[in-house]
Amino acid sequence: MTKTVVKQRTIAKETSLKGVGLHTGKEVTMTFLPAPENHGYAFKRVDLEGQPIINADANYVVNTQRGTNLEHNGVKIQTTEHVLAALVGLEIDNVLIELNSPEPPIMDGSSKYFVEALEEAGIQEQEAEREEYIITEVISYKDEETGSEITIIPSDEYQVTTMVDFGTKVLGTQNASLETLSNFKTEISDSRTFSFLHELEALLEHGLIKGGDLNNAIVYVDKEISPSIIEKLKIAFNKDSIAVKPNGILDNLTLHHPNEAARHKLLDVIGDLALVGTRIRGKVIANKPGHGINTSFAKKLSKHIKLEKRNFTPKFDLNQPPLMDIHQIMKMLPHRPPFLLIDRIIELSDKHVVGMKNVTMNEPFFVGHFPGAPVMPGVLQIEAMAQTGGILVLSTVPDPENYLTFFMKIDNVKFKQKVLPGDTLIFMCDLLTPIRRGICHMSAKAYANGKLVSEAELMAQIVKNKDKE
Repeated sequence: MTKTVVKQRTIAKETSLKGVGLHTGKEVTMTFLPAPENHGYAFKRVDLEGQPIINADANYVVNTQRGTNLEHNGVKIQTTEHVLAALVGLEIDNVLIELNSPEPPIMDGSSKYFVEALEEAGIQEQEAEREEYIITEVISYKDEETGSEITIIPSDEYQVTTMVDFGTKVLGTQNASLETLSNFKTEISDSRTFSFLHELEALLEHGLIKGGDLNNAIVYVDKEISPSIIEKLKIAFNKDSIAVKPNGILDNLTLHHPNEAARHKLLDVIGDLALVGTRIRGKVIANKPGHGINTSFAKKLSKHIKLEKRNFTPKFDLNQPPLMDIHQIMKMLPHRPPFLLIDRIIELSDKHVVGMKNVTMNEPFFVGHFPGAPVMPGVLQIEAMAQTGGILVLSTVPDPENYLTFFMKIDNVKFKQKVLPGDTLIFMCDLLTPIRRGICHMSAKAYANGKLVSEAELMAQIVKNKDKE
């Protein structure tokens, strides 16, 4: 099977927005800038000395009251979720976000204006492949105190479902789902942040939501609204009159969707899970989500991914027909038994190859290595890796049968586990530099029984076989 390659993406040019921070009320200019491959998302505080940069990383979350707030080495960024959701929703991998304030502009309380600015800047494909973590098992996190729970299960693409229940009649129970990221712009991006009247009163008393007005937050009226509260709200929102609409929200604002609250919670989940730092392929099911549980789950998922990377073993369905069987391999490689050390090619692209060998007791080297304790020699494991890599380099010429492959250099060889009769070896070879003049420089690893058994950096060259000229 050939591997589907998806390239990383950034924006084609820089683009800026101006507005106010929801909680600080400060004027802020935010600029999206193109970023190099494997950069990810990062914020740059241009208003601070040295213009420090803080990565969008779940481990930097310090506070989740009224938004997801990051801090690292004294650098703070508030309310990151709406900006990050726009980047994930448009499937952009690498962007630097410059701010002259600790908080992005709230705009209308959704991701809509960020999406529009990024699309206006244009999206540009890069050379490097996009890294994606594929969910193969159920991973869950539950907050026993609140009953909130987030679970991710295997799926063919990144999907999110949210279920919200605040125990209030005015909002009730709402659900929202995103079946594919390509629908984020039309179905989710314009869903605005919301608050309840009782929360609003407390925030006003503590001097928060200075940048709030009726255009960037839906206010659900979950209690009797007294004349004194109406007067406070008129002053806070700089309005001549304030009233409650029949659907239980303050006036001067029309819902974009009947379930806008659930859709905004979905938007928040996408933005907060961007802090994992890796694209995810799986379905997220979030019951009563909030920034606290979202970011706790992001930390758990990030830790899980790092641990799995450390103990990475490739998984292939060996019952599927191979890309190349032994007969096709022998048409390409000059090696023959007993020195042909690969049985199948499973994957092949212009930058990588995956091969396989079944190790049996019939191998001639087991006669002397060692009588009574058969172990595959490490040097032959390296040779098998090289033969696998030979398929990669020979696939670049029209007449591979007329070439021989020779080692030039072997570096950083490590043997980690014994290879015994009955083992199935998987060889993975990835180019370290582009193939030039028939020279192939690659990183090679061999796996058996779910463990890395050996690895090396190999350099080889294919040379025309003069006997066949």
